[in-house]
Amino acid sequence: MEQYIFGTRNGIHVFDAEKTLKKLEEALFFMGRVLANGGKILFVGTKPAAKAIVREAAKELNMPYVVDRWLGGTMTNYKTISKRIQYLKELEEQQKTGQWDKFTKKEQLMLRRKMEKLQAQLSGIRDLNKLPEAVFVSDVKVDNIAVREGNITKVPVVAICDTNMNPVAINYVIPANDDASSSLKLLMGTIVSNLKNVKPVVKVVESKTKEA
Repeated sequence: MEQYIFGTRNGIHVFDAEKTLKKLEEALFFMGRVLANGGKILFVGTKPAAKAIVREAAKELNMPYVVDRWLGGTMTNYKTISKRIQYLKELEEQQKTGQWDKFTKKEQLMLRRKMEKLQAQLSGIRDLNKLPEAVFVSDVKVDNIAVREGNITKVPVVAICDTNMNPVAINYVIPANDDASSSLKLLMGTIVSNLKNVKPVVKVVESKTKEA
């Protein structure tokens, strides 16, 4: 991250604000293009300080998110994950329609626990019916598996990168402090305000009638 560092103050690296702004604009342009094309951005932030902030931002944008434990294979083995999502929806439907009534109380308790566990794991991605078009990661070190799976599946990765990170695996780097909640709130607020009004572009195909 040396190229984005302005200097050092009191032993602390300070980012070049102009470079941070430029890279943020590049990331926003890319993410805006994804949304304009009807794509999905998977927001990831499993670090305790980031969970609520990332979840709120993703919900405001109506985007999928992972803020608890990243399930290995979420992207590299999406077929298995999609089956678990389908199973969760089946359990919810069975409970809703009273199909559980034929089971004993112990069996119903086991089903409820299984459903609640799946809800906790999959709530943020339950409506993700295919691989996302981009992944946003709030902490590259903590959520390195998400970055790795994005690279493997060729899904572009947008990430906040602190001074001690190696950005080589990141497609769109946002040079910024990934530890301070105030910094993350500011960045996520900026992302939301810039993307919340982006709507998918409806492509109109004009049919041309050839003259005889």
